[in-house]
Amino acid sequence: MTTDLNTLLTALYVKIDDEIGGTRWMGRPPLLSDSELVCLAVAQALLGCHSEARWLRYARKHLNGMFP
Repeated sequence: MTTDLNTLLTALYVKIDDEIGGTRWMGRPPLLSDSELVCLAVAQALLGCHSEARWLRYARKHLNGMFP
């Protein structure tokens, strides 16, 4: 399932990034881009994870390489 999830998240990220595009910020750069944040939020909804804490634990453990 991890490979399928990685493929889905990669395709989802590319689509979201194409739509949102690069955004500029002032000061220190954010830890996640807007596209990465939206991608993670959409993935959470698609996977039906209602607990924010559980999703964050899962994302840190399994998706850390995709969203460093």
